[in-house]
Amino acid sequence: MAFDSTSTYVATEGLKRAVNAAVTLQRPLLVKGEPGTGKTRLAEELAASLDTRLITWHVKSTTKAAQGLYEYDAVSRLRDSQLGIEGVEDVANYIRPGKLWEAFTADERVVLLIDEIDKADIEFPNDLLQELDRMEFHVYETDETIRARHRPVVVITSNNEKELPDAFLRRCFFHYIDFPDRETMQAIVDVHFPGIAPRLVGEALEVFFELREAPGLKKKPSTSELVDWLKLLMADELAQEALYQRDPARAIPPLAGALVKNEQDTQLLERLAFMLRRQGR
Repeated sequence: MAFDSTSTYVATEGLKRAVNAAVTLQRPLLVKGEPGTGKTRLAEELAASLDTRLITWHVKSTTKAAQGLYEYDAVSRLRDSQLGIEGVEDVANYIRPGKLWEAFTADERVVLLIDEIDKADIEFPNDLLQELDRMEFHVYETDETIRARHRPVVVITSNNEKELPDAFLRRCFFHYIDFPDRETMQAIVDVHFPGIAPRLVGEALEVFFELREAPGLKKKPSTSELVDWLKLLMADELAQEALYQRDPARAIPPLAGALVKNEQDTQLLERLAFMLRRQGR
């Protein structure tokens, strides 16, 4: 298999090589990058290119590694035993398979996405070392071992909220998705909006990259936010005209709520515009 760009996803040469290397080495692909740069979308497109199923494990701050293997519902079993429910003697009836179990027992090779692993406790990655290495785990309640029928392609995403353990990093192939340059961003826009007016794209990209370079901006607008903004602009002719006639010293961009996501950045842009007006006097 050689992963490549698709009709709905633009992959850089570096990302293509990283995906293909991880598949060849049979190691998890750890992907980092700014939010909105397509880390989760990568796993979706990889599954589509392999013509297989995507199994997604969304990690939260409360998620424990064991939940990805299985969960034993002892409370339900106790309740059922008190009520005299049939089958309570079979502990297997109270074992709930997790996402790794689902991926390991699939009838074909699947893509397993462990999304935003850095949200969990620092011990979370270490608790998965053996399972991801050996592609098996033991179910103590039923004394059985679950082994991968077909080794899944594992994609792990991180937003760098916390450092990951060295022992975990050694077992991964790592790739950082750089923020797209203007040429790559143009290709991404073309994928999402075939036939979009060149003038609209040109003006929008100019504003977008100016915003990202604004000094002191707390949250820079992402690729996904640019796509949302363009969708709004295409549906609003008045906003398009305001964009074409924009004066940086007069106001922030039209429909800026798609790009600017907090009041601090809005106030910052307004102050910058005010300073430009003063300089222009």
